[in-house]
Amino acid sequence: MAASRASLFLAGSSVTSASGTSRRNRCVSLSRRMAVSTEQVTSVVAMATTSLIENGTLSERKKGRKEESELILNVYSNPDEITQETRKTLKDYFQECRDLMIGSDGGPPRWFSPLECGSHTRDSPLFLFLPGIDGTGLGLITHHHKLGKIFDMWCLHIPVKDRTSFTDLVKLVEKTVRSEYQSSPDRPIYLVGESLGACIALDVAARNPDVDLVLILANPATSFSRSRLQSLIPLLELMPDQLVPNLSHVLNLLSGDPLRMAWENVVKGILPLQTIGKLSQDLVSMSSYLSVLADMLPRETLLWKLRMLKSASASANSHLHAVKVQSLLLSSGKDQLFPSQVEAQRLRHMLPKCEIREFKESGHFLLLEDSVDLVTNIKGASFYRHGKYLDYVSDYMPPTPYEFKKIFESNRWVIAATSPVMLSTLGNGKVVRGLAGIPSEGPVLCVGYHMLLGFELAPMVIQFLMERNILLRGIAHPMMFNRLREGKMLDLATFDTYRIMGAVPVSGPNFYKLMSSKSHVLLYPGGVREALHRKGEEYKLFWPEQPEFVRMASKFGAKIVPFGVVGEDDVGEVLCI
Repeated sequence: MAASRASLFLAGSSVTSASGTSRRNRCVSLSRRMAVSTEQVTSVVAMATTSLIENGTLSERKKGRKEESELILNVYSNPDEITQETRKTLKDYFQECRDLMIGSDGGPPRWFSPLECGSHTRDSPLFLFLPGIDGTGLGLITHHHKLGKIFDMWCLHIPVKDRTSFTDLVKLVEKTVRSEYQSSPDRPIYLVGESLGACIALDVAARNPDVDLVLILANPATSFSRSRLQSLIPLLELMPDQLVPNLSHVLNLLSGDPLRMAWENVVKGILPLQTIGKLSQDLVSMSSYLSVLADMLPRETLLWKLRMLKSASASANSHLHAVKVQSLLLSSGKDQLFPSQVEAQRLRHMLPKCEIREFKESGHFLLLEDSVDLVTNIKGASFYRHGKYLDYVSDYMPPTPYEFKKIFESNRWVIAATSPVMLSTLGNGKVVRGLAGIPSEGPVLCVGYHMLLGFELAPMVIQFLMERNILLRGIAHPMMFNRLREGKMLDLATFDTYRIMGAVPVSGPNFYKLMSSKSHVLLYPGGVREALHRKGEEYKLFWPEQPEFVRMASKFGAKIVPFGVVGEDDVGEVLCI
């Protein structure tokens, strides 16, 4: 049984250093931290701590207490106990639309910032949300809390009775963009649009090539000429008011099929009484939304919005050739309003800096669905930056506990199949089970070799975060970040998890920045060739003859932790025979 377990051995100890750091140096470093925490007795504590650690009597006790403190404060230690992030729901959307956004006000369109979006920093990028056919500006209500932490967020509200033309809406947004760009020329501006709003964003980007814009487009209405909505225009024009149908069909498009959602609630339930009650609650809530939808899109407003969609689609398509900015397309697989998946592929070939994220089970209004996390997708696509160019080190945001939980669950089968056992070496040379021998403070460089297909990578990075609250920043192959050629790209969504967990493309500047920021860096000098080794090349290194990483690590006095992995290739050989 032991032979079938893939075991990871961390052969390096905490005293291993590229610059020959001694035990005494490590003791002085620890005593300084103690002095900072007890300012009134700085000299006494520093002298006593240094003396006791050099004698070896207090080192283990202090280290043990520190490890206990890390485990207590580590929010990643038990993914199964991590709860879902607090966010508003679809019910909140309809309630706030009814109470705040639907009234007798006839215009003009205006910007507002949600109250829960006030926790961003001063250098946060500007985030302008452009609504879809509803016009309320609350289409991102389920994401407000999370977006507000990293963006300066504004939302455009178009009142129900407002009749501003598409061209004037474009000019309104353009005026705001130009004003903010002049006041902060180094700050990127995010234009996030849904259906109609996506067309506005495309037109603004085409008209302002000198502005640093980032487009995030959810099911853009550029395919309106091929949608079912186009046939509604002559129907609504000819139909008397008394025969105009209710908007219950719109509800069916809101988050896929509500009856399907309700049935899924039954399947996921535990107790029969609870599931029946939940099903009844869902159906009652859905029926109460009909009046809000009717007030949001009365017959005249709906007809106006459909005509606007037609002109918006024509205008955006005529200007696509002029859009050169970075773009992220979010497309739904079950969009019953537009052929969004086909349209996303068409736009990807026309927009030179475009990436796609597909949501196969989502309906048209995917940004209102509980399963969609906009911030996670922005981070996974490496679309979040503070300046003109993306800095993979300074612009990086660690995964939230719930993001880590989802990553852990997606890799649970790998961990269960390999059953990894991790060993490390303490400063006194003792080999212990676990990662207690890994230095807590950076810079630290973990250097090792790949097993077959690199299956050891996920369990190792996850265990570091769970056990030691240490995020390993992996030096990754450029194929995880770059497209093949202009207008074409790899399916980069496959590597979103790596980017969320902190991977950076291999380069000297990125390695330098990681070392200077005192990060824990994971490096495989053998790269992809080592992970794709052939039969008979098990445990063979494919490292370069002159490993420059040693010189870089030495420059910053980084601790180098070499590690080895055994077992995976042996298991693969047994299974393949």
